[in-house]
Amino acid sequence: MFHRQAGTTRRPPGPGAVILIGFMGAGKSSVGGALARQMGWTFEDLDERIERRNGRKVQEIFRDLGEAEFRRAEHEALKELLKGLREGAERVIALGGGAFVQKRNARLIEAGGVPTVFLDADVDELWRRCRSQAEQQGTERPLLGGLEGFRELYEKRRPHYMKASWRQETGGKNIEGIAEELVQALGLRRREGRRGEKQ
Repeated sequence: MFHRQAGTTRRPPGPGAVILIGFMGAGKSSVGGALARQMGWTFEDLDERIERRNGRKVQEIFRDLGEAEFRRAEHEALKELLKGLREGAERVIALGGGAFVQKRNARLIEAGGVPTVFLDADVDELWRRCRSQAEQQGTERPLLGGLEGFRELYEKRRPHYMKASWRQETGGKNIEGIAEELVQALGLRRREGRRGEKQ
């Protein structure tokens, strides 16, 4: 189900962009890719922009330079990305799990007027998704520890996520169906004859 967040008002379609936020395993990349295809927009994962700008993987930045340096790089990448939106780029953007929690990032996004959608699911389902993905890719997320620590971090971040413009439940749903719900609820206008591409 799609929910407009308390205290927000429905506004006209945004400037050709939507930002997806949420915890690890929420489906930001998969739903973002599907939404971009449906809209004929470009999908971009902020973490991938960070990696291109810094010449190393997110895990390596965390490991070698620490979280503070990663957050600095994340903020700079977000500023760059939002500047592109002001110039008319059409994008579905997926933020890393901790990006929207950083107050300066949230302020930057709010100032840009880009609608934000909190993709949410039960924490146990999020945990299963993350463990499955890590096993398939043979990688480990920097902040993925035991279930209790995972749950604690989720509960700590969720109040920040709830400040998003909208909340979309993803538990037990089809990715394409979730994307379609977002198109309808946000009043997005598809661009005919164009196919979205991952940036």
